[in-house]
Amino acid sequence: MGRASTASPTPSARKAKGATPVVWPVSISKAAQLAGISARMARHYESLQLLPHVGRTDSGYRLYSESDVHTLRFIRRSRDLGFSMEEIQTLVNLWNDKQRASASVKEIAQKHIEALSERIAAMQAMQRSLQALVHSCHGDHRPDCPILDNLAEPAEGDGSACCH
Repeated sequence: MGRASTASPTPSARKAKGATPVVWPVSISKAAQLAGISARMARHYESLQLLPHVGRTDSGYRLYSESDVHTLRFIRRSRDLGFSMEEIQTLVNLWNDKQRASASVKEIAQKHIEALSERIAAMQAMQRSLQALVHSCHGDHRPDCPILDNLAEPAEGDGSACCH
């Protein structure tokens, strides 16, 4: 593949008034900047085949199209929402499949909401436990500490009760 073209930028390629328009394709550093990720992450996503084959110059430098950058933004936004890489692969495939049923996408999102709810509940339980421990600690000059005592106790069901 040759060097970057000098085709005129599309309206979506323009940032703010007065900003330099983007000329596609772009280098990995520019693609990463436009997508809000690091170049390392762009390479990682490509290695996971979340992007179709990215173009290259004759000397092997990656050249990202506007579509590639759009996909990188999609991946970043999916990561921001906590989707796993496997889920993102499925979402990218569904996004690229114009014949797909939206029910497939909704099902993935709904399962993710349920997993997030479970994690939130677990974290809230941890927070309540820690708040109770902090409340029970005097936090003064004495060496006894209910927080450390509790952390040293065997957890329920971990099989370490034999040592207590």
